[in-house]
Amino acid sequence: MNDFTKDMANALFNQDKINDLFRQKLQQAVNDLLESELGYNPYERDGWNTGNSRNGAYYRKVDTQFGQIEIKVPRDRNGEFHQHTMPDYKRHTDVLEQTVIKLYSKGVTTREIADLIEKMYGGYYSPAMVSNISKEMIPKVEAYHQRHLSDKFFCVYLDTTYIPLKRVTYEREAVYITIGIKPNGHKEVIDYCIAPTENIEIWSEMLKGFKSRGLEQVELFLSDGVVGMKEAICQSYPKAHFQRRLVHVMRNINAKMWVDDRQKALDEFKQIHTQSNKEMAVQVLHEFYQNWEKAYKNVVRDLRQVEPDLLTFYNYPPAIRASIYSTNMIESFNNRLKRKTKPKTEFPTEQSLDTFIGV
Repeated sequence: MNDFTKDMANALFNQDKINDLFRQKLQQAVNDLLESELGYNPYERDGWNTGNSRNGAYYRKVDTQFGQIEIKVPRDRNGEFHQHTMPDYKRHTDVLEQTVIKLYSKGVTTREIADLIEKMYGGYYSPAMVSNISKEMIPKVEAYHQRHLSDKFFCVYLDTTYIPLKRVTYEREAVYITIGIKPNGHKEVIDYCIAPTENIEIWSEMLKGFKSRGLEQVELFLSDGVVGMKEAICQSYPKAHFQRRLVHVMRNINAKMWVDDRQKALDEFKQIHTQSNKEMAVQVLHEFYQNWEKAYKNVVRDLRQVEPDLLTFYNYPPAIRASIYSTNMIESFNNRLKRKTKPKTEFPTEQSLDTFIGV
């Protein structure tokens, strides 16, 4: 009977002793493997006069199912040794790391996660440690931004929302969001990007990027009143149609009228949504012009300029018109994103915000 068998027999009726035995043996086995990987034995002259040799070690603690073990990772003088026994920077079981990433993606702060994991599992997780675990998602987020896209989407919604981010100081920065609906009805967040402000140059770059990544055809784009948006879309997708978001148009009307006139004007404008055909909607819109042009000349002038883009949804079947002009889907997505990011208060870097959205 060897020593391990004897120890096992003595610990057989005590679960704590069994776990402790396995923990000790696992720790010893891992450290032996690390020593053999380096090849330069301690206190021996292996490697001397060859340009490299052993140069001490550093210690790491790793959580296992039998408890925490301490491993001694040897180093060489030239810094060329790369061990393969233990994955780099792994200090926790995959189950706990998945839990951390899941909580992080739900908007729970790193400090709250650290406290929660310690209460649940008894292991100490510092906020910095939780942050490092979440950084393991960075390659996956980068791959998402570069992935090949489907060749066709029926419609694509373009919108921005603002989230606090630190560069030199903390400011609310624009998150550009694109959500598409495929011909089979499947919804997909095509991509997003982050920039200090919203401008047409970034939208133009995103659209060109979609084309280069495989998105060849879009039937309809929906967006707000960003200057130059329609032209940018035509450059990459000349056959696509364009619908201006009516929610944004109504907000503009609301902002440019006296309080006493707003409700009546908006009630009249909303009637263009409910007509049975495009001709009747045009008639309602022109009546709106007549009723309000005298008091709000600039409001009516702006509407006349974009009139072709207000009623594009009438070119499609009645069953899907409301989903086109309402843009509830992207508004709902933006609201979820803001709720998710609210507990974070602000993000210290663009990378941290990008990763947080991506997970």
